[in-house]
Amino acid sequence: MESTFTAIFEKANDWYIGYVEELPGANTQGRTLEEARENLREAIELILLSNRELAEKKLASKDFIREEMKVAI
Repeated sequence: MESTFTAIFEKANDWYIGYVEELPGANTQGRTLEEARENLREAIELILLSNRELAEKKLASKDFIREEMKVAI
């Protein structure tokens, strides 16, 4: 599964600061723009994986329905 997010990169002295508009907590930095991009990509993957694992633990003993939902913005 692949999703699209909006990444913002700001130049701060000799560093780039990056974050994702749609995903609070997904932020990083890098000495180059490419390094900041890679770091942010990894941060997004780890946050989504962690969120899914936490949700699955909470749902382990419950009767639930899981389905994909698309939202147009």
